[in-house]
Amino acid sequence: MNLEQPHKPRVGIPYRTRNEELNNVRGKYEKYVEAVTRAGGEAIEISLKQSPKAFRKLVQSLDAIVLPGSPADVDPALYHAPPHAKTAAPDKDLEQTDGALLSHAVAEQKPLLAICYGVQFLNVEFGGSLIQHVSAEDDSAELKTTIPHTLSEQKASDFLHPIRIEPGSRLAQLAGATEAAVNSSHHQAIRTLGRDLRIAARAADGVVEAVEWTGAGNWIVGVQWHPEKMTGDPLADALFSNLIAAARKSPVAS
Repeated sequence: MNLEQPHKPRVGIPYRTRNEELNNVRGKYEKYVEAVTRAGGEAIEISLKQSPKAFRKLVQSLDAIVLPGSPADVDPALYHAPPHAKTAAPDKDLEQTDGALLSHAVAEQKPLLAICYGVQFLNVEFGGSLIQHVSAEDDSAELKTTIPHTLSEQKASDFLHPIRIEPGSRLAQLAGATEAAVNSSHHQAIRTLGRDLRIAARAADGVVEAVEWTGAGNWIVGVQWHPEKMTGDPLADALFSNLIAAARKSPVAS
């Protein structure tokens, strides 16, 4: 007996930078593709430079979106701040693409998972601001932390740190708990929260680790860590599987 195969939601993933796209640098990008595929979705690569017509057609075909991490930083001008000395150059093509994808997800009520740079961009697009440099060792940091959030300050490649998850949040439901251990690879963090977002988790030193959309009718979650690198971790897997489950209910999927 032939059983109909379940629909594979189309999940759009923009490239991390225009430079990586042009030079076919795919090592870290592939982690997102693999995570979406494992969760039962079809990963759709999104170029950061294409015609408006082609972009609109592609975006309309998507069931869900992942905004990935990036070596770029969000342009501080977007939240009316002068650049810190340690702030990396922005990628304008990435900002334009992520902004269009986010606007589409909100307007069409499509689920979206924002990761690391992605959650920072999400927060800024909703009117929030960022701490431009966090560090446990650098005296020039805007926020001196007690946890080494950056890879350069960590002593082990498998470094994890605890987070406290807000009871009643979507993240708490996915974790089945109010505590978890996550990886860390960032030097910026949320300062002031964007509109229609709520904090879902913090690190022990207060750094915001996750936010959730409070608007009606949509699944939007942003995390500061990298679940795409945590294969087999229950919370990391749940983030992607829940995204795919929400995508099956999106207007395109249905």
